[in-house]
Amino acid sequence: MLKAKLHNQFACACHSGPFSPAQPPRRRTLLRIGALAPLLCAFGASAQAPPAQDTQEGRIADLIEGNHILANENVLDGFGHISVRSVENPKHFFMARSRAPGLVTRDDIMEFNEQSQPIGQRGREMYGERFIHGEVLGARPDVVAVVHSHSPDVIPFGVTHAPFQALIHMAAFLGATPVPVFDIRTVVGDDNRMLVTDSHTGAALAQSLGGRTVVLMRGHGMTVVAPSVRLVVMRSIYTQLNARAEMGALRLGDPIFLNAQEATRTDPVSRPWEAWAARARAGRADTP
Repeated sequence: MLKAKLHNQFACACHSGPFSPAQPPRRRTLLRIGALAPLLCAFGASAQAPPAQDTQEGRIADLIEGNHILANENVLDGFGHISVRSVENPKHFFMARSRAPGLVTRDDIMEFNEQSQPIGQRGREMYGERFIHGEVLGARPDVVAVVHSHSPDVIPFGVTHAPFQALIHMAAFLGATPVPVFDIRTVVGDDNRMLVTDSHTGAALAQSLGGRTVVLMRGHGMTVVAPSVRLVVMRSIYTQLNARAEMGALRLGDPIFLNAQEATRTDPVSRPWEAWAARARAGRADTP
């Protein structure tokens, strides 16, 4: 009842005029409190405001920042790449020209169609493995962003029979069953160059991924997917950290993985994204 009474007092006070010294003491107190009510109402509104509208330029801005974050967090080095689905034409996607992720700028961003062919190439060199992104996005309408990384931490789990699955709570998205492994030999044989450079091998990779969030690539790395750039960045970072933790656990004994119920948990991405972005910007500022 007290909570309801205070709520009514604040609600009434939002529409009150200036108080008069002639008012009774209790009334003057409520009006003084009421003078703060518009600020409290505004604070509550801002705290519950919906997220910013999903726009083409917003996705591209996150794509650029995502490149820098993944490079700064050592998920990507001079190789590897990240893409995002177009808002205006969901069959198309954006990714940088063939360039080290930590150096990507707005001028490097290119648009690709559903065949992973460029729209307005302008002489820019392209990533050979852009077909990973095109085929995964084509096969998974729920996916908005894709990362392909050569992270050395996950490599051992793609070349042995050790199962790779969620061990730490921040990597619950990996699931309670082993992450699938794509072996390019099953698609093109032994003479394969280890690279996904056409639609055929890209489609086979997408099939191995299935409905999962991560697929390992034997002797190559991993591909990670999510419904936003920010979330795919988070998943890529924590996939790498999960691999490190599992490798350490295996040295001590048999790891205890997350169970099916534990593997359904989720975490907000806004707080770590801000920290990673600030760290990446600081790193770029210190670069000569």
